[in-house]
Amino acid sequence: AALPGPAPADWVQAPLEPAVRAVLVGFDEHFSYAKLCQALRYLLRGGSECLLVGTNRDHRLPLEGGAGIPGTGCLVKAVETAAQREAFIVGKPNRFMFDCVAQEFPVDPARTIMVGDRLDTDILMGNSCGLTTLLTLTGVTALDEVRGHQDSGCPTRHSLVPDYYVDSIADLLPALGQ
Repeated sequence: AALPGPAPADWVQAPLEPAVRAVLVGFDEHFSYAKLCQALRYLLRGGSECLLVGTNRDHRLPLEGGAGIPGTGCLVKAVETAAQREAFIVGKPNRFMFDCVAQEFPVDPARTIMVGDRLDTDILMGNSCGLTTLLTLTGVTALDEVRGHQDSGCPTRHSLVPDYYVDSIADLLPALGQ
């Protein structure tokens, strides 16, 4: 998307697709001010009838060597701030995704394990859905953080504690017979 002219008055004159009823914010390496303007225009035009949906709230994506890049949560927050309303998050840690899968397939939470590297998304979702949770320490979470939540007296922080942890997902291969 490009801004349709040099001034803000031009930006609000660009035509909008009449059938659009939702703004979906996901990972977008080409996110721009023009896209933010367009998202806001759809949301203002549609009011509460136009859904604001985000894929996730991950604020940072980890890279090797401790580096990171901004995550989708930064983009979601930008649109939420402009629109002055909160997005419905369909990804982790919201259980929406799990409920959709459980409606289509015979998932037994007692026999299902959620494996992930983030406490605030993967482990929180697994715990809120009644799944066994396994944290891999190859992502953004350190074991000291888990211990801090475990040792706290706060039930909210306890919901971030996994049932098990492994240093690497590769540690699971022997248990899978490979």
